[in-house]
Amino acid sequence: MKKRLAATLAGIMAAAVCASPALAEGVTINVTTTYAGEDSNAQNFKDSVAAWEEESGNKVEDSSATSDESFKSRIITDFEAGSEPDVLFFFNGVDANQFVEQGKVVSIDEIREEYPDYASNMKDDMLGASPADGVNYSVPVNGYWEGMFVNKEVLEEAGVEVPGNETTWDEFLEMCGKIKDAGYTPIAASLQEIPHYWFEYAIYNFQSAATHNTMPESVDDEYGQAWVDGLNDIKALYEAGYFPENTLTATDAETFQLFTSDKAAFLIDGSWKIGGIAEAVDDIENYTVTHVPGKGDRKTTDEIGGLSMGYYITRKAWDDDEKRDAAVSFVSFMTSDDVVSKFAGVSATALKEGASPDVSEFNSLQNDALAYTASFTGISPAVQDNLSAAAREPIFADMASIVNGDVDAADAVAAVLEANAE
Repeated sequence: MKKRLAATLAGIMAAAVCASPALAEGVTINVTTTYAGEDSNAQNFKDSVAAWEEESGNKVEDSSATSDESFKSRIITDFEAGSEPDVLFFFNGVDANQFVEQGKVVSIDEIREEYPDYASNMKDDMLGASPADGVNYSVPVNGYWEGMFVNKEVLEEAGVEVPGNETTWDEFLEMCGKIKDAGYTPIAASLQEIPHYWFEYAIYNFQSAATHNTMPESVDDEYGQAWVDGLNDIKALYEAGYFPENTLTATDAETFQLFTSDKAAFLIDGSWKIGGIAEAVDDIENYTVTHVPGKGDRKTTDEIGGLSMGYYITRKAWDDDEKRDAAVSFVSFMTSDDVVSKFAGVSATALKEGASPDVSEFNSLQNDALAYTASFTGISPAVQDNLSAAAREPIFADMASIVNGDVDAADAVAAVLEANAE
């Protein structure tokens, strides 16, 4: 499969290079993405980079890393220090506001003045306009969804069925109780490192697909109260013992291992996790993905998802004549129809012609994911993307204090809103 992919990518790149005869050789560009670690596209990214390097005669200095709060902070620090990469695959929400406002990334419109066909294969209204000024700066590859992965062996041992499209939150709690009584951990999650998946769905359960992405104006309005109620539901899960015993100190890698070693039943994560699960387990058929059970106005089949990331070309690269051509060539290649189709898998894209993944090579988890996405009744972006890294801290960095009862959920939400208003 890797040989076929490399050959296909090489053919695509050869056509791109022929169409851009002015592209210099021997140029090295610095690229940072989140295609690393357990990301299902980490190998696709490496193969694509290798194909572009071979055909263009240029090089990529890759500093990609797994996406988390420390990654976001590192990128912001790099920009502040003037050591930003030439090409960056990053979030297109408020996390990018700082370097958008400082003029350190180049808009798609400006790039098109010199390269008219740049991102011409994409739907402009899906490119992800910056909340800072409403202008498009990034070109997306694949979108995402956040769902609940399931270890079927653990459920079978506990006498529990896989949650379905109609499973309610109360039924889910009953399932967790049976799983715990059977000697397993119901939910694999590190609340000290990545609490955000549970935060999103817990507050979603007090809203709807139409309202979830609405920022509260105060802790007392309906949206602020939804945040408080959601955090209290996470606290209830913690008090019931449904998270790992070390959830407040464990790393994400450690809790992920609980899931893949048949010690935990459920794992909320993104569509990119499919590849990581496939690489970590011997029997992929033991795993599936389903909806996070809902309550209230949120249907169980209403999901978190969207196109939240894309490739940016920095002003630093744009102002360098040689790097400008190489950066545009690289992004154009990485966002071509064929390459995007290989990255997309079971996720959404902004391609005008749509993605065309080769489903003949899908494993059972990928096929389950296709059926899962086909059953979506509503979709909302992650509301956390409306918050800066600093504003998220009172909840994300201090989740332990909230679930321990040391910090009241309402006080934590108030602190987030206050920080976000500064």
